[in-house]
Amino acid sequence: MTTSSNHRRTAGPRHVVVRSIERADPATIDALALVGTATVHEAIGRRGYVGPDITPIQQGARIAGSAVTVSSHPGDNLMIHAAVEVCGRGDVLVVTNTAPSTHGMFGDLLASSLLARGVRALVVDGGVRDTADLRAMGFPVWSRHVSCEGTVKSSPGSVNVPVVLGGQTVDPGDVMCCDDDGVVVVPRGEAGWALEQSEARLAKEEASRAKLQAGELGVDLYGLRSKLAELGVTYVDTLDDLDLSP
Repeated sequence: MTTSSNHRRTAGPRHVVVRSIERADPATIDALALVGTATVHEAIGRRGYVGPDITPIQQGARIAGSAVTVSSHPGDNLMIHAAVEVCGRGDVLVVTNTAPSTHGMFGDLLASSLLARGVRALVVDGGVRDTADLRAMGFPVWSRHVSCEGTVKSSPGSVNVPVVLGGQTVDPGDVMCCDDDGVVVVPRGEAGWALEQSEARLAKEEASRAKLQAGELGVDLYGLRSKLAELGVTYVDTLDDLDLSP
């Protein structure tokens, strides 16, 4: 009997709402937003990209924020409503499903709740609806689907637990970087380092841009002529000069 009781205490509840999470430095998060996802992704070793299927419903939004995570049952948005209470200013709500879902889990009413709490955006591995209203409200969303199909509010899930989005693990408090190019996850503990690496990459790109604008070719700037030769690529003046003999 004692062993069984201890086991129950150790295992804990199956579904939870975690109220408090650690977040990265706000200034670092804001600076990462300005960098852009492509640069951040490259700068941290080509990591963190959630894939091309999570796309923006708007254009021109560039944000970063701390992840408040949701694990939901497909076709059920109960846990999104539960998550609103624990969201804070500067957060990004990250919603995943325990199985694929095309339902429109989120719309303008939930966005109104999140805006009132200072939440910056939604990233959802599922569907979203009321997209015209969301754009008019200025609430950015990155989603896998756009769908008018409704949901129920019947199934338990969890808030602020580790989730998987597009093959990337997202822990509560990780930094979500989002823009027109997609979504990149930066682990909370790496945020400062990621910013340093990104700023160094931006400086290098600016120097390269100046040379390219002055007329230098990429094959010379990046030392690619030797690579082309190594791969067997040859130059001819016309197709007539090409030796097609076996």
